[in-house]
Amino acid sequence: MSIVITGATGQLGRHVVEALLERNVPAAEIVAAGRSIEKLADFAARGVQVRAMDYTDATSVALALQGAHKVLLISGSEVGQRVDQHRTVIEAAKAEGVELLAYTSVANADTTGMKLAAEHQATEAILKDSGVPFAILRNGWYLENYTDQLQGTLAQGALAGSAGEGKVSAAARLDYAEAAAAVLVAENQAGKVYELGGDHAFTLSELAQEISAAANKPVVYQDLPASDYAGLLAGFGVPELFADILADSDLGIARGDLLVSGSDLRTLIGRPTTPMPAAVRSALAAV
Repeated sequence: MSIVITGATGQLGRHVVEALLERNVPAAEIVAAGRSIEKLADFAARGVQVRAMDYTDATSVALALQGAHKVLLISGSEVGQRVDQHRTVIEAAKAEGVELLAYTSVANADTTGMKLAAEHQATEAILKDSGVPFAILRNGWYLENYTDQLQGTLAQGALAGSAGEGKVSAAARLDYAEAAAAVLVAENQAGKVYELGGDHAFTLSELAQEISAAANKPVVYQDLPASDYAGLLAGFGVPELFADILADSDLGIARGDLLVSGSDLRTLIGRPTTPMPAAVRSALAAV
């Protein structure tokens, strides 16, 4: 058995490798693949196979997937280029005859109108037409999308957004990683589609209230028109294209696009998902 984790140098990928090791998958049967293999030296020291792989380089992808039985395709980070990159991995997986390719998509990919979802929707369509046995992990929003910005939020005394009173089913990155590992080690996963999100959805107003209470400092939620929010993000250095996508995603939250019903995530990881208040307090302790 060989399990290849693509994008293993990223935070999600690293968590997945750790989760597989914790599930007693032999290190020699795990392949951590990514662009900067020097970032994977710690895994190599523990016996994990480390291979250089760039989504834009079909040869490197094919080499990274040699001998693979199962593959986790972690979606790329380069918006606008991801469909071709994902196709490259899917084609290499097909050529290798993998037993399963699991793909990290986005919550409610079949119904959402978010701009961020378009490349995920295209990738899901490629997968379904490829003939490769697949499982789709439709990951919801990460709690880290908010907790990683706590210093700025506290400095401003405000959490800005365009989500209105829409609720988001966010969970910790580690939760999603453990779910991916669970699918990779399980049998009979081909054709499964998992809608993954936190147990308790919350509004951004509720998030601001929790930050305020945990930090003992006034923090309010400031709801803005999407164009104004995109401009604010751009002013903080977020590239204009991505700022527009983030603002549009908040509009998706307002519509309920990132509200996940069901308990797929909790069931896969075998425990409750990380609560938003706990994530906020943990992040504040680290600030």
